[in-house]
Amino acid sequence: MTKDPRQLWKIEKRRDIFKDMSTEYLNMDLLRFTTAGSVDDGKSTLIGRLLYDSKSIFKDQMEAIETVSAKKGEERVNLALLTDGLRAEREQGITIDVAYRYFATPKRKFIIADTPGHIQYTRNMVTGASTANLALILVDARKGIVEQTKRHSFIASLLGIPHIIYCINKMDLVNYKEDKFIEIKKELANFSSKLTTTDINFIPVSALIGDNLVNRSSKMEWYQGGTLLHLLENIHIASDYNLIDCRFPIQQVIRPQKTDFHDFRGYAGRVSSGVLKKGDDVVVLPSGFQSKIKSILNFDKELEEVFAPMSATITLEDDLDVSRGDMIVRPNNQPKSTQEIELMICWLGEKPLLEKGKYAVKHTTKEVRAIVKEILYKVNINTLHRNPKDKEINCNDIARISIRVTQPLFVDKYSKNRSTGSLILIDENTNSTVGAGMII
Repeated sequence: MTKDPRQLWKIEKRRDIFKDMSTEYLNMDLLRFTTAGSVDDGKSTLIGRLLYDSKSIFKDQMEAIETVSAKKGEERVNLALLTDGLRAEREQGITIDVAYRYFATPKRKFIIADTPGHIQYTRNMVTGASTANLALILVDARKGIVEQTKRHSFIASLLGIPHIIYCINKMDLVNYKEDKFIEIKKELANFSSKLTTTDINFIPVSALIGDNLVNRSSKMEWYQGGTLLHLLENIHIASDYNLIDCRFPIQQVIRPQKTDFHDFRGYAGRVSSGVLKKGDDVVVLPSGFQSKIKSILNFDKELEEVFAPMSATITLEDDLDVSRGDMIVRPNNQPKSTQEIELMICWLGEKPLLEKGKYAVKHTTKEVRAIVKEILYKVNINTLHRNPKDKEINCNDIARISIRVTQPLFVDKYSKNRSTGSLILIDENTNSTVGAGMII
């Protein structure tokens, strides 16, 4: 049965529209941000309200949380349930695990990491913030700055997050007073001046009601800045990625051993930083052998260039001895090869960090063993002062240490490259991650 030509034209037109929309979506900027702050500051509620007001909640999701809220006898729909999915979270009304949510506006795509506020879950916050472009730190307008505010601000700065937005929440509970906002803002500005992060913004909000999240609040006309969503959509993130220092850690050597690809040898991985192009001169570490990039493959298509944070398979013009853990770099721009490393460590383990203790280390795609040579000092979270006499590093503590690894690692300073400048310590007995390190 032959379809009407006009109907066929409409179908093709519709396909073209959807194709254009999908292409446009794929080419949009992606902003990763994390929430932080003390317990009950309203992090999950803020995300729920942000998703609700930006029309990013599906009908079935909304019906589900309406049902749960009604069963619990709550006065209004509890939007925090959108991210708090664990039974323990819903029973206690707190966030325990890191919850990820995705949404998009016509201007930008977003990945949200909702992290817990309790001090015992600081390690979860470190996990959620490790890949973020921006930290959204909530402060209860009634309480002002507390220990967790300082802790999370310092960790955000330590993790190299380039943008911080302080949301002074629950303004409805202080009658939307401008004086209260100015007081907290002044205190936060004084504390954050000690941090390395320079792009810092302050917004008065009410997550429960939705003031200044997506729509401007009529109750805070004294605030002349933009809404939270406007700031998230327009904050500049293009310079957050290092596109100068080319670093390509090898994750896997691809040898199909098939008739169609009898001699194929490719090196798969994710570009940590920089831009690699077809025909570029490269050197493979640690061997130091040089070659040229023959081709760059991504799934079933060949690319002319690849850049951070894209994944690809690279082939070289020469057959070299390359394996997992090696790194492809530029001949005139190489990372430091060293076995002696100093780093700031966020300790995540239940057992304390041991001086002269032995741990497994994972850096990019390379795994080695290490010994803790020395604990140099411990950081006081409240004052940011260094205490070289306190060598007892327990869970959630932050310290500067030096380690020696069994094989050379190819490292950059964390401030220069968040990927090649970071590593994790692993307890070999339990195989659990016990430390997140930033190389100095």
